[in-house]
Amino acid sequence: MAPARPLLWRSLRVFQIYGANTDVGKTVFTTILCRAADRIWKKEQTVFLKPVSTGPLDEADDQSVKSVPLDKTLLSTIHKFASQTAAHGPGWLFIETAGGAHSPGPSGTTQADLYASLRCPVVLIADSKLGGISLTVSAFESLKIRGYDVEAILVFQDKDYDNEQYLGDYFTKYHGVPVVSLPKPPPPDQDKNTDASMMSRYYEDVSESIAARNILDQLDRKHQERIKRLESMPSDAYKRIWYPFTQHKLLSQDDITVIDSARGDFFQTLVPKREGVVENTQPVLQPSFDGSASWWTQGLGHGNPLLTMAAAYAAGRYGHVMFAGAIHEPALALAETLLRGMKNPRLSRVFYSDNGSTGVEVAVKMALRAARLRYGWTANTDIGIIGLKGGYHGDTIGAMDCAEPSTYNENIEWYNGRGVWYDYPSIKCIRGKWVVEVPDALQADLGNGQAFRTLTDVFDIETRESKDEHRAYEEYIEKMLSRHISEGRKFGALLIEPVVIGAGGMELVDPLFQRALAHVVRRSAELFGSEHQLDTSDHTSWTGIPVIFDEVFTGLYRLGRFTASSFLKTEADISVNAKLLTGGLVPLSTTLASESIFKAFESDDKADALLHGHSYTAHPIGCQVACESLRQMQSMERRGEWDWAKSDAWTGSLGGQSGTSEPRVWSIWSWDLLDWISNQTQLVAGTWALGGILSIHMNAADGLGYKSNAALKLQSALREGDSERTWNIHSRVLGNVLYIMGSQKTSKDDVTEIASLVQRALSR
Repeated sequence: MAPARPLLWRSLRVFQIYGANTDVGKTVFTTILCRAADRIWKKEQTVFLKPVSTGPLDEADDQSVKSVPLDKTLLSTIHKFASQTAAHGPGWLFIETAGGAHSPGPSGTTQADLYASLRCPVVLIADSKLGGISLTVSAFESLKIRGYDVEAILVFQDKDYDNEQYLGDYFTKYHGVPVVSLPKPPPPDQDKNTDASMMSRYYEDVSESIAARNILDQLDRKHQERIKRLESMPSDAYKRIWYPFTQHKLLSQDDITVIDSARGDFFQTLVPKREGVVENTQPVLQPSFDGSASWWTQGLGHGNPLLTMAAAYAAGRYGHVMFAGAIHEPALALAETLLRGMKNPRLSRVFYSDNGSTGVEVAVKMALRAARLRYGWTANTDIGIIGLKGGYHGDTIGAMDCAEPSTYNENIEWYNGRGVWYDYPSIKCIRGKWVVEVPDALQADLGNGQAFRTLTDVFDIETRESKDEHRAYEEYIEKMLSRHISEGRKFGALLIEPVVIGAGGMELVDPLFQRALAHVVRRSAELFGSEHQLDTSDHTSWTGIPVIFDEVFTGLYRLGRFTASSFLKTEADISVNAKLLTGGLVPLSTTLASESIFKAFESDDKADALLHGHSYTAHPIGCQVACESLRQMQSMERRGEWDWAKSDAWTGSLGGQSGTSEPRVWSIWSWDLLDWISNQTQLVAGTWALGGILSIHMNAADGLGYKSNAALKLQSALREGDSERTWNIHSRVLGNVLYIMGSQKTSKDDVTEIASLVQRALSR
């Protein structure tokens, strides 16, 4: 089933009627609006819809849509009804909710959450009774925090409580939302005919009032302003915005995607205008699957209400507070949660920073200081790092210096690559087999690679080591390391992205090679320098040089596990997390370190401290959101919410049978899809999937790398969407590689729909 679609057309003004509570007059006010619209816009249609009715059948307001158990089915039915209405011509559609903002829908989901993806502007009916002020403000805040635009507030006049006066002052002053009061309907009469006659006169009088006209004029103006703003955004942005990772000379305003909102795994994006299409009856917005997980940050769904509440709670309790020499509950709780979740006995300390790039810089500062002190180097000693080709750790200058020269940094004036970077064997699924590809230059040392039946076999480290498959890797690594050191090079850290090289080409690295690299540097202290006598009883102390795992991208369930290091069965001395840390809501990074690293900065001299920080270090909002993000993901794992993706029928030769107690290798992307893609050899060089990631490596006549255009045709086909253009996939490419990233909330049904679209795109 296609995702829920927003209700926005140029000629059809759609508004949702919410109530601060039940029995506040939603149906009465909606009837007034309908009658007034029908009187003022005589040549247009006016339509009323109540998807879910409450109360006894003889008092039900509308039965156009019957209650259904599935949220998606209900939303789809509402959209179908609205779409048919739009096709009949211009007019108004008022959709009335049932009860209050948080009254549950048929499935139990509260209406405020259920209807959010429809992106309807709201008319809120205030409560005029005793206690109504509190209920109205609470309802408004509940809607606002979920991204609803409340365009007007209506309330009955009541001389006893005069709520309309307070609410008018409050909402005008603090939110700029107009509050309009209308007369109460007459008291009900016991005689039904008399009652109907009285209500008919009431509706006629009030719907013809200036107040009713003003309300509709306000709603009509807001509708037109919204569409005008959406349609002008590409040209305005083209003139004013400097985009990241964008060559603006190659950018046109038609390339700019307008995102009106986002919910779950989908953006709501502006539909590009097409020649020969009557725009008035066509939807203005469409769902677009967030195929890059918003640059790898999104994990628990856009607009996740629990993350939003966590942010609001911390903002209300703390705002931002000073962190140096202080502590607050969210920061301490997050540190404890991370250290427990990593299950790494080496890690005992948590340092906070603002994003992955600065988190890596902190890690490098930690490692280089520890290595310098142990080996007796001076502060002026030129110390490099050991990494992998294509490894990319961020855009700040220090993080850039940790990467080999590449498209990302070769034109940066201050760039000075400080290290050596090993080439490595990578893993791809080719013609249904998992192949270890060895670069040509390494084949003399490492051989020609090999093929495995399942990806689980690739990650079966113990079995592969029992066959001595790691020996050639370790010998090659040690040979090259000895050569560099004999040339006078000094190294203070091993810095790698465990399992997957992200921005460097979405490469799945042979885990056995990364494990071998960590083992060699740890046992090679005599190569790096004359170190002081170590306490060998402390198994958590670093040896050789500190090992840093940059898990900014690969950590926290992106690959299906809390930590990507578990795939390597190797523990880091320093580990960096970001992105999924906060579920895609706010920036935050953590750098976890061992006690032996921490003690390298202890001194009587303040200048020897780790003098690093920023104004918003450990900001409570980010820490509270991160606590909630980790809580949700760990709860999902315990409840088995990904078991569908771990089943043998789904994983096939991706997962296979694992003879260990370790969690199996799995992906939300099915083996059937991978197998099919891997056999499209005229177009595809190889593919792989792990956790939420699907990576498709296209054959590239223009050469591999970031500058390649080989994946653009596939990206364009996905952006065009399905045959009926009801939704599409927004994706990013890395040269000849197109990747699609699901979240931890992506459903099996959505994955199946996306897989079908990918297959159609590749079959063109």
